[in-house]
Amino acid sequence: MAAEAYIDDYGIHVPSYPEALDDLKAEFRRIYGQDVYLEPDSQEGALCAVFALRIYDCYALAASVYNAYSPSTAQGVGLSSVVKTNGIRRRAATYSHADLRIIGQAGTTIINGIASDEAERRWLLPEIVTIPVGGEITVTARAEEIGEMRAGPGEIKNIATPTRGWQAVINPLAAVTGAGVETDAALRTRQRISTALPSRSIFDGTAGAVAQLPGIIRSRGYENDTDQYDANGIPPHSIAFVAEGGDTQAIGEAIAVKKGPGCGTYGTTRVQTVDKWGAPQFIHFFRPEIVNVAVEITVKALTGYLATTGETIRRNVAAWINAQRIGDDLLLSKLYTPINQAEPVPGERTYDLLSLRLGVVGWGLAQANLGIAFTSAASCAVEDIVLIVTE
Repeated sequence: MAAEAYIDDYGIHVPSYPEALDDLKAEFRRIYGQDVYLEPDSQEGALCAVFALRIYDCYALAASVYNAYSPSTAQGVGLSSVVKTNGIRRRAATYSHADLRIIGQAGTTIINGIASDEAERRWLLPEIVTIPVGGEITVTARAEEIGEMRAGPGEIKNIATPTRGWQAVINPLAAVTGAGVETDAALRTRQRISTALPSRSIFDGTAGAVAQLPGIIRSRGYENDTDQYDANGIPPHSIAFVAEGGDTQAIGEAIAVKKGPGCGTYGTTRVQTVDKWGAPQFIHFFRPEIVNVAVEITVKALTGYLATTGETIRRNVAAWINAQRIGDDLLLSKLYTPINQAEPVPGERTYDLLSLRLGVVGWGLAQANLGIAFTSAASCAVEDIVLIVTE
């Protein structure tokens, strides 16, 4: 049967590059005879390989065009365009920010002050900061560079712009990490949630309202409609939402507006809202604990392996982990997909995966799944992924 692309009830189907090559060689032999030599070391064989690659590229382009019309398969600019039908758009990159404790002489005014961390990355204070009578003030500083910038408690402790009367600076808590441009995986997840806004399920509508708030990176809701505490400790007839990013007050108000009457809320963060009759109402939800994940990957280099392939493996794994939902355990078997997708040419084998280990940064690694609490979210930086290449 000739290798050809076709569309049926299940979508578009395209042949692989080896199938296209075999089909082209069969046609070549039909024209020039079955005894023609078409191995890669021959001129005719090399020519067939070139033609087959161009044919396969056309098949892949046709599949990409077809898939660009569905949010579940569209990529890049195509995905950004198609999700507009749901009234959402891809989120731009955001800055990291941290609360800094500024210590100095009362009355000192700091203009365009800058602090730096142990890695000499700069954090910008508000344009004007005046130290009050107490000798210290807490302000929110923004990272100078956009995107993901991490800083643990106490790491931002250097004064980059010395000012008379400004004596010390420190961040008591870890910085709230910014994010790069929203990935395709994250945008697809948000698109699926957005369709729940007009749904008949009150809980789904509440989840959709929280997910669409500005600044929300990840969010997840849990519902306990039983008469007993559930396995997560959520009280009876209550909901619990975990939201990463976004404004605290806005999250509380979104839950208050969308949740069902008489439904309790559960969480460690409490927000006071006002209902339509002016009565105060307290809403509870969780801020996630970020679990910084470390990964060790050991591969055996085969013919054609490139150093850039290793970097692609690391980026793919980090992106996959960061796209997981709040509360989702990290399963070793699922990581094989982003690792195998790093092959430069589909169908080729330039490396063999020998071992894979997961763990929390600073707590050791194991060849086992990594459990994540329902109020926690996994996060992985590329620099926390170690790739070991053996010959």
